Amino acid sequence: MESPIRKLQPVSIWNHFSDLNAVPRPSKKEERIIDFMVNFGKKLMLETIVDEVGNVIIKKPATKGFENKKTVVMQSHLDMVHQKNSETVFDFETQGINMFIDGDWVTADGTTLGADNGLGVAAIMAVLSSNTTEHPTIEALFTIDEETGMTGAMGLKGGILSGEILLNLDTEEDDEIDMGCAGGIDVTANRIYQEETTPIDTVAFKIAIKGLQGGHSGMDIHKGLGNANKLMNRILYYGTESVGLRVSNIDGGSLRNAIPRESFSTIVIKKNEKERFLLKMKDLIGLIKEEFKALEPNLAIDIIKTDIPNKIMDIATQKVFLKSIYTTLNGVYRMSPDITDLVETSNNIARIIVGNGNIYVACLTRSSSDSSKKDLTNALTSCFELANFKVELSGSYPGWQPNINSEILKICTHLYENLFGKKAKVAACHAGLECGILGQNYPLMDMVSFGPTIKGAHSPDEKVSISSVQKFWKFLQQILKNIPERSS
Repeated sequence: MESPIRKLQPVSIWNHFSDLNAVPRPSKKEERIIDFMVNFGKKLMLETIVDEVGNVIIKKPATKGFENKKTVVMQSHLDMVHQKNSETVFDFETQGINMFIDGDWVTADGTTLGADNGLGVAAIMAVLSSNTTEHPTIEALFTIDEETGMTGAMGLKGGILSGEILLNLDTEEDDEIDMGCAGGIDVTANRIYQEETTPIDTVAFKIAIKGLQGGHSGMDIHKGLGNANKLMNRILYYGTESVGLRVSNIDGGSLRNAIPRESFSTIVIKKNEKERFLLKMKDLIGLIKEEFKALEPNLAIDIIKTDIPNKIMDIATQKVFLKSIYTTLNGVYRMSPDITDLVETSNNIARIIVGNGNIYVACLTRSSSDSSKKDLTNALTSCFELANFKVELSGSYPGWQPNINSEILKICTHLYENLFGKKAKVAACHAGLECGILGQNYPLMDMVSFGPTIKGAHSPDEKVSISSVQKFWKFLQQILKNIPERSS
């Protein structure tokens, strides 16, 4: 039976999106989706190449009458964030995404949907496969590994593209046109510790934090949502100080670009402290839920008795570790002094793993200011090094500096107002778009970014508005029809 999603309008986009979502495409494992895109381009008899890092470029000649217009690069990334609810049984490396319609939204069954950036890819595929859409010469650029390092954009060499205008289709509000974005850097802290044999006369509990919204660590970082790693640390710190709690293991968060939704730990306490521990935890959990009741109504913190582990962390390291995470900034570091309501600099404590004598902490620091990014990176490094961590900085990428005199920006804002009867929001965003990186090798390329409305990106609550996709497609077609002619 054919999926009802394939019958949605515009049919071409939704069919291409359905085809994409049948192909597993995790970051850094894009071999199958690369092959899929190459076959797609070749079936259309279009020039199709794969560069040395795995980006796919498909070129389509201009339609009749548009030969003298500027060449347009249409760009989206092939990989998707893989997140699922802990109770969802799903293998992202072998299964396609299970989608369904919920009112005006398309969403997935307990996993991320892949609308980020699959809808952008599908829209470009719709242009490439169309016999009716009018457009100038198109260079379709499908990058890899955007979500975990932007290595595709970083590896794209100058000279491969000839386009003068770039349309990045990777933003998530259909009334917004972006002209700038944040850069980022990965901050990773590691240290070892001594494991101790678990004392006798103890009882063990598993602490589980679930039900948080999570979300995009750039676009949602200012919302004050719960970070499972910080909440777990708060609980463990309080338990250590009040009843001598001892940590055996911690497993919190997942990807750097996703606000942590879940965290799990195994702890032990003395048997004679059991009742006092449970009472104190009940009080603390009540306070936390009260603090987050408006933002995180589905927050669940469960403490369940479990088997006693063989090993625990030595108490000296435990205290230093918990204090270091308490001190480490999570959230907004600085708002932009130039653009109202824009986050300039932030940090996401994305992943914490403790066990077998090792501590691993992964953060993603974002900023549209190189100096502010360096300042926060120094602060994080100092905090971790004071706690005897070894800190590694990697994966740095630049921001995209706004160009208020952009010709394509003026065209897009004018078209938006004519089409929809109101002005578009022209903004920079705190997400990490690839435009800044691409601009390093193509400094003269004029760029904008836009897309359909997507909610809950990087979380299992991800969904895309059906009516917004229709609006986005109408807007995109009009932009392609109104590209200016090349300078003589």
